[in-house]
Amino acid sequence: MSEPTGIRRQPELRCTAEFSRHQREWFRQLRERVRDGEPFAVLSADSPHEIYRALDIPYVVVQWWSSLIAAKQLAPRYLGALAAAGYPTTHEQYNSLPLGELLDNDPDSAPWGGLPRPTILQASLSSDSMRQLFEVWARRSGATFIPLEHSVDTRVSVPANWWEELPDRWHDFLPRERLDLLSDELTGLVRLLESLTGRRFSETRFVEIMRLANEQAEHNAATRELIARTRPAPVSAAETMPAVMIPQWHRGSVWARDAAATLRQEVQQRVDAGEAAHPGEKLRLMWLGRGLWSSLGLYQHFQEKYGAVFVWSMYLGLAADGYLRYFEGRDPLRALAARFVPVGEELRMPTWSSAWHLKEARLHSIDGVISLGEDDFFSVRRLESAGIPVLTIRADNVDRRTWSEQSLIEQIGEFIETRVTPATQAR
Repeated sequence: MSEPTGIRRQPELRCTAEFSRHQREWFRQLRERVRDGEPFAVLSADSPHEIYRALDIPYVVVQWWSSLIAAKQLAPRYLGALAAAGYPTTHEQYNSLPLGELLDNDPDSAPWGGLPRPTILQASLSSDSMRQLFEVWARRSGATFIPLEHSVDTRVSVPANWWEELPDRWHDFLPRERLDLLSDELTGLVRLLESLTGRRFSETRFVEIMRLANEQAEHNAATRELIARTRPAPVSAAETMPAVMIPQWHRGSVWARDAAATLRQEVQQRVDAGEAAHPGEKLRLMWLGRGLWSSLGLYQHFQEKYGAVFVWSMYLGLAADGYLRYFEGRDPLRALAARFVPVGEELRMPTWSSAWHLKEARLHSIDGVISLGEDDFFSVRRLESAGIPVLTIRADNVDRRTWSEQSLIEQIGEFIETRVTPATQAR
């Protein structure tokens, strides 16, 4: 059997196509702004985008651009460019693809005309290799690299229900020293960006951006609840991943808030009309880890044969639970620090992520979990102890040397047949 390449997603929502068109037009305008001499930043997903928005500094998020590279089937080419230049290609692949594009130096083949050369690079130092990666990128591109420290929670016991505590009680829930550190760094970041660009930070605009981001998160939480409570699910994760993440990269804008509201409304309409991702839904699946942006249709592949629908990914889950920080009567910049202090822990710190994964699995009535590329020992143990089987796949989401569509189809199909279906029948 020949290996399929890039299984295409079957559309379920009108708004996803609308968001994609908006994203393409926005990027065209961004390239024009950069050509006209405006400063341009490339930021990691765990960087404080809201500050750049308040300063009106155009920016692109590394992980979004990497997902576009993967969707255009260019990840192998850019990993090859990294290897040809003598750089490792087995660490931080998701973050290093844009550097591979820079080294490849062929804008004619790059997505959407290529990523403009940045004047500013920013990343949170969330792994040992992130500083080295961004320092190399800055040296190769001529950009100024602005790192942010990444602290960790050293408490022996952390309350498991962080998703309930953080929106309103972040100032008490998070350790003061961690908030102090990042708040001080963000204050310095504002001053540095003002010096580098000549632009001035508007407190009034920043407060509005923070409020819009909270409203966006509220809409995402409502959408998550609709999907979790409705059987059969009105949409699949194959659809919610792009529909949530395109607006997320514009977080704090009126357009992003309204896009999240549009997504919520269309999902509600599908619920009211009895429309489903797959009317014959029998099993509900959960995807732990980064998305297969080059093969979004793979998530829908298991619907016809098994009635198995992927209803959860971290993208909508985190958009619902991870970003709300109410700040009335408090320092909005400190609230922004509270948004980013725990972002890695929410997804991957054992006592944080394992409790959240189980909560989300129960909320969505999950029958089986597929985990790809995650250090998932504690989540697996917790989910399995709750009677939810987990398939762990050691692979990288954008590195096609570590997986193939056919191998994933076979592994997930066998998992459904031998573990998920028997477990549901035994209940």
